[in-house]
Amino acid sequence: MEKLKILIINNYGQTCHLIHRSLRDLGMDAKLVPNTSSVEDILKAAPDGLVFSGGPTMDRVGNGEQLIRIDLPILGICLGHQLMAKTYGGEIRTGHLGGFARIDIEVLEEDDILKGMAPKTVVWASHQDEVAKLPPEFIQLARSNVCEIEAMKHKTKPLYGVQWHPEVSHTEKGIDLLKNFLEVCSSHK
Repeated sequence: MEKLKILIINNYGQTCHLIHRSLRDLGMDAKLVPNTSSVEDILKAAPDGLVFSGGPTMDRVGNGEQLIRIDLPILGICLGHQLMAKTYGGEIRTGHLGGFARIDIEVLEEDDILKGMAPKTVVWASHQDEVAKLPPEFIQLARSNVCEIEAMKHKTKPLYGVQWHPEVSHTEKGIDLLKNFLEVCSSHK
């Protein structure tokens, strides 16, 4: 795979550095940038894609609502997934199961990002907050018995969100999900 430039928007999550390392280990030019960066600064860096990390709270997403509208392939992880949903007109809520836990995921639609993961996979996720209602123009890709919207994508744009953390070793096929996202970035160039 060609070397792509991927910016990781740091939302102060516990695993931001694992996302960075996972992408570097896959041979990518990956860089952590603050979520207070401007749209102009992000565009000046000329990335091939953006990853929005997890984080503690929607109150700390900085310029996230502007950045997540940039016309590039975007993967939202945990809080990034929720930020994407909220920004594009969906709804989020406090989940019934807080803290990190092993979750069995039912893949409803493999599509680009979940290619090779159906019919089920095991992930590591926090459900302190979760997507309660899909935004218009998005489709559901996965669910669990904990949360109905574990993964989603936009119908026509390369926008993807997952509630779980593909960058942690407890997630089966997490690196495959990141590779799938990189394929999307490569084909979008």
